[in-house]
Amino acid sequence: MSNIDQTAAVSNSSSVFRLFLPEHLPATLMLAGGVTLYAVESYIMATIAPSIVRDIGGLALFSWVTSLFVAAAVLGSIFVAMRPRGIGLRSVYVIAALVFGVGSLIAAAAPSMPVVLIGRAVQGLGTGALAALGYAFIRFVYPEPLWPKASTLYAAIWGVATVIGPTLGGFFSSGHAWRYAFIVLVPLGLLMAILAPRFLPEVKDDREQEKTPVAQIGLLLAAVLMVSAAGAIETTGAKAALIAASVIAVATMLLIERKSPNRLLPSGAVSLSQPIARVYLAMLAMTVVLVSDVFIPYFLQTLHGVAPLLSGYLVALVALGWTFAAFLSGSWTGRQAYRAIVIGALIEAAATASLAIFLASDNPEGHMPFIVPAAIGMFMMGFGIGLGWAHLVAMVLRLVADNEQDKASSAIPTMSSLGGAFGAAFSGVIANGAGLVDPGGVAGSISAAHWLYVAMALPGIVAIVAAMTLRDSRN
Repeated sequence: MSNIDQTAAVSNSSSVFRLFLPEHLPATLMLAGGVTLYAVESYIMATIAPSIVRDIGGLALFSWVTSLFVAAAVLGSIFVAMRPRGIGLRSVYVIAALVFGVGSLIAAAAPSMPVVLIGRAVQGLGTGALAALGYAFIRFVYPEPLWPKASTLYAAIWGVATVIGPTLGGFFSSGHAWRYAFIVLVPLGLLMAILAPRFLPEVKDDREQEKTPVAQIGLLLAAVLMVSAAGAIETTGAKAALIAASVIAVATMLLIERKSPNRLLPSGAVSLSQPIARVYLAMLAMTVVLVSDVFIPYFLQTLHGVAPLLSGYLVALVALGWTFAAFLSGSWTGRQAYRAIVIGALIEAAATASLAIFLASDNPEGHMPFIVPAAIGMFMMGFGIGLGWAHLVAMVLRLVADNEQDKASSAIPTMSSLGGAFGAAFSGVIANGAGLVDPGGVAGSISAAHWLYVAMALPGIVAIVAAMTLRDSRN
């Protein structure tokens, strides 16, 4: 077959590889590169964080290494939509890549944990903006049929990052070497900043002129910080109080958003009578469910005698399931895409509930009849959300007006971050309340695992109901 025939075959196929055709390749590399920085850096940090504490101290601030990063990432994604007039998306990309590099260098040179936190916050600003830009540029770079495929590619990047990130972090986890883990991605960020003006299109700023919704942004950031802090507190009462306060902050933000002429979210995003609100609700609920995987390594090690390294790779099955499902459903359209969203939500909830049986068992010898079904459940958790996520993203971009596309795009990673923070905090409250700490031991772990995955399947029901109401919004 000639090169022309091969190109035509790829163009006419429904493969995600259409994103890598010559006319799309430069922009695809840039947008995927931004998501890669966010994903890989997240997993590198999870690996080297204990090494930082051993080297320079700061155990009391340990949880804020992630909390500040998440809160800053939310602020970075908001900046994409709320940037000053005259700053185009391409300029924001350059700024975000450079900000990421500056934050990495600050953290690498940090003499103490507070300085590491400053670096992590700056990193978060950059990577949060880059993640939002991946969605904001989709409508300018690709024809509409390729919108779900771009989201499929981003899912694949997160799947690969679950292996690359911890592996890179492992290389730099001894002594002072953790500093190099922050430096290793700086050249990539610098290269992206240099190439962005050449590879990304200059697009018209079609946003409406609005004032910055300071109150909504402040309440949202406060909610993220409080719920992130709750995830690091062992006292169940204090944890529950912080979660309650963060829920109140979000509710207040939504109330102000409904009445204010200066909105943080696109029109209709806070009214469940509007399909865009139900799309965001489904995204949020599915993310809350997925983050319950944070306790899987602990239960595998405590109840099933699995070695720490192997437990880390087993939990990566969640990301692998997301990636596999994203590729499987990426070419589906119309009724198939709608069914993918609904069936995906059903699968995620059912798989999560199955862990209440297969993971919550006393299996110190590591017998496969227990571990294999649990591993399948982990894979299917990711498979469920991956089956419909790209189609939810495409639905967001189709449901809003052109002058609100930036708001709609930046809200996607914001919902993911908010769902992740609440999911982790809810998981901690449920597990601790069900006996993880008191009485602890094997009995406490079995009880915690059982009730955690029973309870965390419930937000999945919310996602199912929300998804089922989207039938009139399908493409």
